[in-house]
Amino acid sequence: MQRNSKTQQLVIMAILITISIILTRFCSINTPILRIGFGFLPCAIMGIMYGPLWAGAGYVVADVLGMVIFPSGAFFPGFTLTAFLTGLVYGFFYHNRPVTIKSSILPNLIISVVLNLILDTIWLMILMGQGFWVLLPTRILKCVVMFAIQVLLIPLVWNKIIIRIPGLPLKTA
Repeated sequence: MQRNSKTQQLVIMAILITISIILTRFCSINTPILRIGFGFLPCAIMGIMYGPLWAGAGYVVADVLGMVIFPSGAFFPGFTLTAFLTGLVYGFFYHNRPVTIKSSILPNLIISVVLNLILDTIWLMILMGQGFWVLLPTRILKCVVMFAIQVLLIPLVWNKIIIRIPGLPLKTA
C-alpha cells in the first residue's frame, strides 16, 4: 500500500471523526446555550494533516453523525455551517505550517469570536427565540475559556502526541 494513499487518508479521517463525536457527545459540558468540550481537537488535526476542505467536510460529517446517532435537541443546519467554517479556518491556518502556541492565536481568535461567539449566538437566537444580547454574556465567558484551551491544547496535542504516532503520513513544516 502506498504511504499516502486515499484509503489511508479516509481511514484516518474516519477515526478522527469518531473521536470528535465521542469528545463532543460524551466528554463535554452541555447546557441549552453552550457546550464546553474537546471536539475541536480532531478537527484541528484534520486541518493540520489534510487542509481546509477535508477538515471542513470531516467536521460536518462528525456534526451530522453525532446528531443522528446521539441527538441532543433539534438539528439546526446553522451549527453544521459553523462546523464547516471551523474546519476551513483550521485547515487554512495550520496545513503545512508549524503548529505553535503563537500560530494558534489567530485561527482560534477567528473561531472563538466570529464563529462561536457571533455566528453560534445568532443560531441560538433563532432557535430559542431569545435576544442576541440576552445570550451574549454567557457566550462570551464560554468563548474566552475555550479560546485559552484551544490555543494551548492544539499545539500540545499535535507536537507531543500526534507527530509521535508511528505510521501516520505526516508532513512536517
